[in-house]
Amino acid sequence: MTDTPTPKPGKVLVPAEDLRTFGAALLEKGGLSPEHARTTAEVFVWAAQRGVDSHGTARIPAYLELLAKGVANAEPDIKLESSTPAAAVLDADRAPGPVALTAAAEEAVTRARTTGIATVGVRHTVHTGAIGYYVSKIAEQGLVGIGFVAGMPNMGYTGVKGAAVATSPLAIAVPAESHAPLLLDMATATIALGKIRQAKASGTPLPEGAAATADGTPTTDPALAVMPLPLGGVKGSGMSLAFELLTSVLVGAPIFAAFHSDDPQGRKHRQNALLIAIDPAAFGDAEDFTAAVDATLSTLKALPAADDAAGVFYPGERSAAVAVERAETGVPVAPKVWRELLESAEKLGVTPPELP
Repeated sequence: MTDTPTPKPGKVLVPAEDLRTFGAALLEKGGLSPEHARTTAEVFVWAAQRGVDSHGTARIPAYLELLAKGVANAEPDIKLESSTPAAAVLDADRAPGPVALTAAAEEAVTRARTTGIATVGVRHTVHTGAIGYYVSKIAEQGLVGIGFVAGMPNMGYTGVKGAAVATSPLAIAVPAESHAPLLLDMATATIALGKIRQAKASGTPLPEGAAATADGTPTTDPALAVMPLPLGGVKGSGMSLAFELLTSVLVGAPIFAAFHSDDPQGRKHRQNALLIAIDPAAFGDAEDFTAAVDATLSTLKALPAADDAAGVFYPGERSAAVAVERAETGVPVAPKVWRELLESAEKLGVTPPELP
């Protein structure tokens, strides 16, 4: 996820709370419990409010399909395993990512209040959604949140033919005193798969070094591109491999090795994650910490802006401002996505919200 400017006009504007209620109703009809449906819809609307449409309400029809096909478990038996106060593993039993990772974030915060630092691994979940949401929830409690995710290989690896590793994301949220929290939320890919699909549909050439053909040959032709290339070449591919070790391998649910084996089950869709909560109070005065974060961010913003820059911004600042604006004006939903939501509503017998 990256900071996104206010979207183009022409989209359907839906009040945020109405969109949450509508999304939750659809997901509940899709099989989730009321609590899990609300949690999942909350993650989607959070992303949409911040202008990250790829992780927003456009995901709801896809999740309904995952539930209908049984890829996502509508009634998961989620279990927490722990042998030490500062660490735990949450077995999601193929629960939707928003359900599993929200629970993991809450658990990490609870443990970190006692231990100073706590980590919760998540295994066997299905599509984590916007990982920035979970670390942001940790930051809302005054703690630093760090998260990693590993998924199915869909990205090139330097020196390898074809898809080798996943576009595994990293997110860090740091609370501040008066500024919006710093939120760094990035994938290890140069470009998102969704951007490749959009370029394919519009025929727009892709940036150099952003995507590749099936055999790993870099291309700017969207008609030939099938996968993204790692961010920074060896840096992005190395980070993705490291995240596989820090999540999948650490929690005993390897994805990479199984995917590239002869076992057909190795290609069964799944994701793993690791969330870390750090309590600043374990290192000194928590108020002094957030005040120093504020001073750091203010210092950055006071630096001279480049001639062609709109200003100096820290990670998450602009998307936080977009979220505030959209809380007042409504969340823009692309016409195609709105049609898909209405079609799902008609099929499932859900009444859509009345638009202003």
